[in-house]
Amino acid sequence: MALLVVGSIAFDSIKTQRGQVDRILGGSATYFSLAASYFTDVRVVAVVGDDFTAEHEAVLKRRGVATDGIERASGKTFFWSGEYGENFNEAKTLVTDLNVFQNFHPQVPKNYLNSEFLFLANIDPLLQAGLRRQMGGARLVGGDTMNYWINHKPQELGETLKLIDVLLINDTEARMLSGDSSLPRVANKVLARGPRGLVVKHGEYGATIFFREGAFGIGKHPFRAPALPIEEVRDPTGAGDSFAGGFMGYIASQGDLNREVLKRAMFYGGVMGSFAVERFGPERLTNLTREEIDARFEIFRELTHLDGAGK
Repeated sequence: MALLVVGSIAFDSIKTQRGQVDRILGGSATYFSLAASYFTDVRVVAVVGDDFTAEHEAVLKRRGVATDGIERASGKTFFWSGEYGENFNEAKTLVTDLNVFQNFHPQVPKNYLNSEFLFLANIDPLLQAGLRRQMGGARLVGGDTMNYWINHKPQELGETLKLIDVLLINDTEARMLSGDSSLPRVANKVLARGPRGLVVKHGEYGATIFFREGAFGIGKHPFRAPALPIEEVRDPTGAGDSFAGGFMGYIASQGDLNREVLKRAMFYGGVMGSFAVERFGPERLTNLTREEIDARFEIFRELTHLDGAGK
């Protein structure tokens, strides 16, 4: 089943305590599509500039990602530069040059309109709403947002939330969006605004999915997926987008849309995020095998089970 992602393709310059790289391929759509490509057919809609070459596009094509929806515009590709200190959960942004992304008005190609699954990465909520309406036949729509849109376009974001099935955001964004600090109350307030499911990412501490009453089956109990301890984190950039790619990619690979599928998807999201941080940029996501992914999935599953009877 085809999964369409609309987001950014960028060049990143990144510095961490494990080294630094200059102008490597990045962006939400890049990480998402590479992670999702191990599970299902992926299509991408994005915009790039004159500096995006056939070699860069080949990174996506080698993973089978359909790139017909990548718009070429005159100018430079979106550029971001950031630095991480000891706390890998927070990046210090040094440079953000939107470049051609600033005037991005995404249009879904006709041959993409039959995509059964849609993920709206972190872009203007007005654009997200327009894209959702273009994709009226999508079975499941996932979405992302950020503090900028929460603060500066709350009304537009509120309308977009009514059109999204599952919202994926981090702790800080969830609390900001809800105006509350208690995670259960946060979830209830966000779900009341439209989504059937809310995934709250906790960085190195995993992620929790909350369900609206009656959504995806019976009950509304949340489910927590742990994070896998990684011996050496080199670059956390794109970990959240890789999580989303694994999450949505696995869902798209399944016939049913129920809670058990979404719960397993949480593990696969964590798996793809854990691989992403092992190298700078999306390098690790380009050379995985499904066997490696499933082996790590089993480790995640074991983290949530206690074998043996209590005494």
